[in-house]
Amino acid sequence: MRRNLINETPNLIGQKVKLAGWVNVRRDHGKLIFIDLRDRSGIIQMVIIPDKEDAYAAAKELRSEYVIEAEGLVKKRPGGAANEKISTGGVEVEVEKIKILSAPTVELPVDISEDDLNLHLETLLDNRVLTLRNKKVKAIFTVYSEILKAYTDFMKAEDFTEIKTPKILSAATEGGANFFKISYFEREAFLAQSPQFYKQAGAGIFERVFEIGTVFRAEPHFTTRHVNEYTGLDAEMSFIENFSEIMDELEMTMAYIIKEVQKNCAEELEMYKAELLPVKGIPRIRLTEALEILDKEYGKKMETVDIDSEGERLICEWAKKNHNSDFIFLTHYPTNVRPFYSMPSKEDPRFTETFDLLFKGLEIASGGQRIHDYNQLVENIKKHHLNPDDFEHYLDIFKFGMPPHGGWGLGSERIVQKMLGLKSIKEALLFPRDVKRLTP
Repeated sequence: MRRNLINETPNLIGQKVKLAGWVNVRRDHGKLIFIDLRDRSGIIQMVIIPDKEDAYAAAKELRSEYVIEAEGLVKKRPGGAANEKISTGGVEVEVEKIKILSAPTVELPVDISEDDLNLHLETLLDNRVLTLRNKKVKAIFTVYSEILKAYTDFMKAEDFTEIKTPKILSAATEGGANFFKISYFEREAFLAQSPQFYKQAGAGIFERVFEIGTVFRAEPHFTTRHVNEYTGLDAEMSFIENFSEIMDELEMTMAYIIKEVQKNCAEELEMYKAELLPVKGIPRIRLTEALEILDKEYGKKMETVDIDSEGERLICEWAKKNHNSDFIFLTHYPTNVRPFYSMPSKEDPRFTETFDLLFKGLEIASGGQRIHDYNQLVENIKKHHLNPDDFEHYLDIFKFGMPPHGGWGLGSERIVQKMLGLKSIKEALLFPRDVKRLTP
């Protein structure tokens, strides 16, 4: 007898099925034993009556997270007993056979059968292999999976070629101090802070490229928005006239992602009471204009031409209030806070043709136009107090002719965090890594 998935049962009333999964919870009512069984497709109630002696004896042994197979008859539940909260709530299975496939060898450290775990973050993460089985926690990664699929689908529809780039590099991509060194090779090596150099090379080959890949940042921070290893959604595109074209493309990308998540993850969004506005006409303002708004509207002054986390939250409040948008682009960041490959603005070289995209109070993407002229790039490396010799192979890309190009890097987990209203980005990673956590 082939295995059926739980979500098939509403269409199999009156038929015998074989189900397999985890015991979510066991309840005893008088002589009856009720088991809520969970598999990848959903949860269903099973009832075991004393007349089925072998099944009944096996059911008495069961506890939460036992892995079992069960055979039985699908029946319609009485109207008053139906559970309208789940798609299988109108049926149950009267069990005839139970086979225990595996049993926990220790007492469960947390009860994951509740809809809301309400656990401290450290408890949630310390017991990750178990807490990830919770329906609501698992829903985070159903949404995440849809985001990755939507991103891939849209990029390919827009004629971007998917590439995979090295994560072990001979130079730190972004410079600065937040990189990981590797002590293995005869020379110094680094874990990639981004796929920037290689996706630029890709833009000189395929014109349009994208990558979903791991990024490593030696962030010194222990915050709700920083981790040391995350998954970036990157893209690079050639033959652009200006960096507004990049923002246009990214806006269309985010619009598609939001639409697909709304369409395919309605149940998961409801679990988190997540409200997502359609994406159209994302406001675009200069960083300096944003700082003026923060000063005028919120009494917040920045000491430098940059924005902090509170400023990001407030300017997103402004965008929601004045433009009914969950998103806002901040443009023209100063040269001294952007990487050396950022294109200086012709109108004022103190600023760059770059942007950040903010979503519900948090920066989720950085991007802009890159320098494509070899000599200008060498000079800009020097202006950033770096040695061009350390970027020899990167500079080779530009010796053979490069079109005007630019792109972005999106933090996928930050999208998930803000989309579902998670308190910490660490909840949006299966097994997060930060300055205090290397396990489980």
